Amino acid sequence: MNLVLLFAKDFIDTRKVRLEGRRFRHILEVHRVLAGDEIRVGMAGGLIGTGRITSLRDSSLEMDISLAQEPPAALPVTLVLALPRPKVLRRVVLSAAAMGVKRLILLNSYRVEKSFWQSPVLQPDSIHKQVILGLEQACDTILPEISLKPFFKPFVEDELPLLIKDTIPLVAHPAAQEQCPRNVSLPVTLVIGPEGGFIPYEIEKLTLCGLKAVHIGSRILNVETAVPFILSRLF
Repeated sequence: MNLVLLFAKDFIDTRKVRLEGRRFRHILEVHRVLAGDEIRVGMAGGLIGTGRITSLRDSSLEMDISLAQEPPAALPVTLVLALPRPKVLRRVVLSAAAMGVKRLILLNSYRVEKSFWQSPVLQPDSIHKQVILGLEQACDTILPEISLKPFFKPFVEDELPLLIKDTIPLVAHPAAQEQCPRNVSLPVTLVIGPEGGFIPYEIEKLTLCGLKAVHIGSRILNVETAVPFILSRLF
């Protein structure tokens, strides 16, 4: 935890917070703070600053808060990701949040197992937990928007054309002829398929919508490796 993310419910006064639970234990056991020490904090959706420890108890602490710094810039990308298996989803959400993705769409496709859509990992509280861990890692405060699209064709035909407007629209596909671009200067809509990739029908629908199929070389990467690799290449 490189930043303690704060929420409105934490404040007991205008500039004072009380923390319990996971954040309290982490601050105490990892940061090993004492009264008077300062740590880095940030207001969810807002500024970054410092918290000075004013009180330590057995199960809680209090801090005086000063916020003045803007959070890091977001990546100018909308990430559309075929829903991965639950264990992978946790890690992908965390890393995407840490890298600055502010819009993540989880999409169905032919090779996505139906059971994935019933996973407890998709519950809002579970996704929120991974987002918070990613933001704390990256010293960011702006929570991404995450939406679920369990129907491939309606999303591609009805929503994706508007989504890709004024962006560079890309779909990662190992059989593509063109390489994924580097260091782009415009916003990107990036679509990444499931393990095994999109089937030909899905690639056809995506390219007809206006996306350009691109590859990242001769190696075929799993989803949790491909996401940070492609984002780092693009930006």
